[in-house]
Amino acid sequence: MKIEIVPVWKQVSPELALELATFWRDNKAIADDAEAAARAQQVVCVARDPEGALCGVGTAVVKVLPRLRQPTYYYRQFFAKPLRGKHQELPFFQHCKRVLQDYNDGLQRPESLGILLEIENAKIAAAYQRAIEPGFEAGFIGYSPRGLQLRVSWFENARLQAPAPIRLGSAAGRLRAGAAH
Repeated sequence: MKIEIVPVWKQVSPELALELATFWRDNKAIADDAEAAARAQQVVCVARDPEGALCGVGTAVVKVLPRLRQPTYYYRQFFAKPLRGKHQELPFFQHCKRVLQDYNDGLQRPESLGILLEIENAKIAAAYQRAIEPGFEAGFIGYSPRGLQLRVSWFENARLQAPAPIRLGSAAGRLRAGAAH
């Protein structure tokens, strides 16, 4: 299936937000209208089939993992069933990554150093057994609290920022606070 990938990062119109909410609801991805409205503002790119219908979405939101202490985009990708298994996952991801990297390259101080992925798809997780998968270039960094692979795909020339502070509610913060007594 030939798809068109359309960048919409920071440019989601009210019409597209409604279309996205319908897409997610129809595909049983997001049923809650408020959650769909919030997620619509995180859309990086959309995929459209030859008839122009929405068939895929990539979203990103800045997140700082306590262990990394660096800002990354927590990235999600969702395809409608007709697009799944058509080998569009990697090209779509790479397009979204380029959009996000270009955006950060234009900022005085990048808001993110790369893309954080929590691999939910069991087939993809089973296929990705190397620490760094050739062509995917997302390095394994551990497992999420849900037991899913976590990977990071760093932007080209990403430079570490000052470590984000650890909140005292975190385990590391509790350990540090306990060691001071």
